[in-house]
Amino acid sequence: MKQYLEAVVKPIVLGKSPFDVESIAAGISGPRARGVWSGVDTALWDIIGKAKGVPLYKLLAVDSEPQTRIRLYASGGEFTWRKNSRFVGPEDLVKQALRHKAAGYTAFKFRPGGGFGRLGITIKDHIPNLRRLREAVGPQFDLIQEANQRWSVDQCLEIAPVLEELKFLWFEEPTRKNVDNYLKVKQALPTVKISGGETMANRAELSEWIDRGAYDIVQPGCDDAGVTECWRMARMAHSRGKLICPHNWQDGLVTAANLHLLAAVPNRFLLESNMTPNPFKEGLFKEPLAARNGYLDVPSKPGLGVELKDGLAELYPPIPGNWNMPDPDMPR
Repeated sequence: MKQYLEAVVKPIVLGKSPFDVESIAAGISGPRARGVWSGVDTALWDIIGKAKGVPLYKLLAVDSEPQTRIRLYASGGEFTWRKNSRFVGPEDLVKQALRHKAAGYTAFKFRPGGGFGRLGITIKDHIPNLRRLREAVGPQFDLIQEANQRWSVDQCLEIAPVLEELKFLWFEEPTRKNVDNYLKVKQALPTVKISGGETMANRAELSEWIDRGAYDIVQPGCDDAGVTECWRMARMAHSRGKLICPHNWQDGLVTAANLHLLAAVPNRFLLESNMTPNPFKEGLFKEPLAARNGYLDVPSKPGLGVELKDGLAELYPPIPGNWNMPDPDMPR
């Protein structure tokens, strides 16, 4: 990404006006460009807001009243092996959910993790965990099942009636991306919403999914699509009666951009809050973004409204290799 930024992006943007953001960066995607152009796009909007002296959401809220207090959901738990071979099981998930509830969150998303592949866990094994979670958190607390596209259609159909029975809020990316398969799963979920699209970088990738009704909630984020294209995808989803709940995992700058986006669009829903320890999430800003009782206030200063600490480039230098290089703490 750093090589692409220096070799491709820098010659294009030097000397251009930030106010030409849509022609410079919006909608550009590709195998090497993913994340780079979205960062440029978001940075240009930060410059525009600072030049005009207004927070970004006021520039984006063209025809609806902004909402500057955004509800979060706690995003975390999964089954997995750790380096010390300790199995994180359903008891840990319940503890996580109750801890987040005690902190003021009103929704919790959890993942299947590696157990379904490496440990042979089945949907039948998993269903009692869902019942235990619902019993522990009570009927008013929202639960969200993430599948990371790992389950087959048959597995999704097996778990669907239980998600309905337990009144889950949504079922996220249940199976591999195939519109027809998602529509099959959706037929089995009359009240539980289906979400997806977190890696979609532009409207062209999203259009069939919402035109055919495969998603109830779209999840593009400013990390992959940038502010401009996320705003346009949110508008397109709104025209089809769909909600937007951006993917929000990597760092605090993504959170700031997604906050402004949600503040500005009429079909805002919830914002993901990464509950795993991450210095890029908590340690980037001079004044940290702090959740209170499960909500985040949108920064009110110009642009993104946040100021980076000094010395971050030296503290976190680029690491050679792909972003998905193996984690040395995970067993092989």
